[in-house]
Amino acid sequence: MKTIMICGSRRNNGNTNAILKEFDKQLSSEKIPGYKNKCYNVARMNIHPCKSCLSCAKKDKCVVRDDFQKIADKMLKSDLIILGSPVYFSDVSASLKAFIDRTFSLWHKKMLKGKKVILIATCAESGTGHTIDTMRHFAREHEMDIIGTIEGISEEKGKVLKNEMTVKAIQDIVRSCN
Repeated sequence: MKTIMICGSRRNNGNTNAILKEFDKQLSSEKIPGYKNKCYNVARMNIHPCKSCLSCAKKDKCVVRDDFQKIADKMLKSDLIILGSPVYFSDVSASLKAFIDRTFSLWHKKMLKGKKVILIATCAESGTGHTIDTMRHFAREHEMDIIGTIEGISEEKGKVLKNEMTVKAIQDIVRSCN
């Protein structure tokens, strides 16, 4: 199973990254045939906002030259997409939102239709709902199969996995992938 993880957090050792690493660990331990994973941190990449030029409708790909196309190509070859973001002012991070907007270039011909997707939102206290809703809307627009959502809550940077319910939710979703 080819998997791509897309992280929208600037923190290398933050809670979003911790959950993504746990997913990789759990998926690896399940010995899923052909499991391969690649993680991209869009917060640390050069991804410009969508220009709404609509060239993608004619050319079947985004014409803006930056790091987006590399990730888009990997998404198209993946069986599972895991999307993660911390909550920034009640929504996904700006870098993840720019990435989501750029997937409009894949929407015209429903290139992500049927892909399995897992959605992750992390925050210090509460308030992941709107963030998950944004990612859910992205997945539904692309007609993807949402196989699970994780809402990771921890006030401590990188300590989200101390919450047993979060770890159990990850394990349950991973089992459903097999």
